[in-house]
Amino acid sequence: MKKCLLVFVALCFVVFCNAQASTETIIKDACKEAAAQNKNVLIIFHASWCVWCHKLDSSINDVSCKKFFNDNYVIKHITVYETGDKKNLNNPGGDEFLTAHHAADQGIPAWFIFDSNGNLLADSQLRSNGVSFDIEGSNIGCPANETEIKYFISILEKTSHITNEEKSAIIKRFSKKSSTY
Repeated sequence: MKKCLLVFVALCFVVFCNAQASTETIIKDACKEAAAQNKNVLIIFHASWCVWCHKLDSSINDVSCKKFFNDNYVIKHITVYETGDKKNLNNPGGDEFLTAHHAADQGIPAWFIFDSNGNLLADSQLRSNGVSFDIEGSNIGCPANETEIKYFISILEKTSHITNEEKSAIIKRFSKKSSTY
């Protein structure tokens, strides 16, 4: 009996340690952190196998861009679309969130910007906001071409305090046509 109880406790511990935070919890906690730091929230939906997800993270964390993003956003990741032995990495509610926000069939990375009260300010789906786009409604994910970067900059202008120097650095970094992250 003691042996069965120990096995049960050990299994519960393993399940608890491997459990991922829910999408709702991640967003709520990020908003609290953002309120305390007077920032907005950037939530990135990604997967370990996604090359463009890695490119987005590399660009954001590049020495030329990192300070801007860290000064203006609390950045959190939500894992979706993992399979097989990595399926346990998925954050509960991620798929449902993407579906509710018309982004489930748009690919990843997908990103959303919230204010510190949890109000959605912008997302990675191209929309006319005074700028003409040929591919309206599609996910720009990791901005890489001129249209995507132009849209991304317009979002950053609305949701942060960005200088012309920072804009130039972001445009230059995201314009890199690199086959590596």
